Amino acid sequence: MNVATIIVNYRTAGLTIDCLKSLAPIARDNPAFSVELIDGGSGDDSPEVLSRAITENQWNHWIRFTPVKENKGFAGANNVGIRLALASQTRPDAVWLLNPDTVVHEGGLQPLLDRLNSSPQIGIVGSRLEFADGELQPSACRFPSIRSEFVDAMRFWIVSRLFSRHEIAPTPPEHAIAIDWVVGASFLVRTEVFEQIGLLDDAYFMYYEEVDFCHRASAAGFQTWYEPKSRVIHFVGQSSGVTGAQAVLKQRPRYWFDSRRRYFLTKHGVLRTALADLAWLTGRATWKLRALIQQKPVEDPPKLWRDFFFNSVFVRGTSL
Repeated sequence: MNVATIIVNYRTAGLTIDCLKSLAPIARDNPAFSVELIDGGSGDDSPEVLSRAITENQWNHWIRFTPVKENKGFAGANNVGIRLALASQTRPDAVWLLNPDTVVHEGGLQPLLDRLNSSPQIGIVGSRLEFADGELQPSACRFPSIRSEFVDAMRFWIVSRLFSRHEIAPTPPEHAIAIDWVVGASFLVRTEVFEQIGLLDDAYFMYYEEVDFCHRASAAGFQTWYEPKSRVIHFVGQSSGVTGAQAVLKQRPRYWFDSRRRYFLTKHGVLRTALADLAWLTGRATWKLRALIQQKPVEDPPKLWRDFFFNSVFVRGTSL
């Protein structure tokens, strides 16, 4: 298949180059493979560093580099690359969205293609994501709901067991499975999906854009699959700091709350969004009280409960 890969760099030029190095064998063995590399308005020396790496490694024949001056956010910058790929003379059969903080294991693309080709109903296929030591990351997920917000906020094993079917990010299985959505660090999209539902919703500056996209694809009749034979190392949260080990050290940015809010209001409506907000606030308050009584550390980003409350529909209303 003709595959175009979209990679958006934002102030992570070193990691992006490592990602490109892991793709070089695929480009060498597959003439139809290409990369649309976008710099999403980094405002540092990323454009110069990346241009130099492309020239020095003789990657020019399979990488097209496009610096964007404005920071359009993750979804917006990806859409720049997707539009370029779809407008090219050799229109791709599939588009591979790949984070810059990833390294693709040898043979990582082929299982995604095999799964996509196994049925015309399959529109999206995601990889097994793992840490550098091979530890598995949650990447085969369920759509967020009122119950899932409560389970996530409570962090209590009894609640998690009772509502296990509503856990957003359960431990991924060892076999391929149809799932609600896959983490956007590595997922392959059939071109027909873009033709039917459009591109990523760039009103999501960052986060929830892949959840929204998979939800729209599902509504259009396409399946999303998780394929663990495709293995990708993911250095979580290197651009934003919102996820990964450093997440508890940094106050969660406004755009995360905006993205969550947009997803719930557009997919669940006002009433269910209010109930989801209430479920999270109640669950997290209960957990914090239990942690205080048991003298356990509260491992949350600074001011998370307060920020969540002030970004809920109870304070901000229902306008998008």
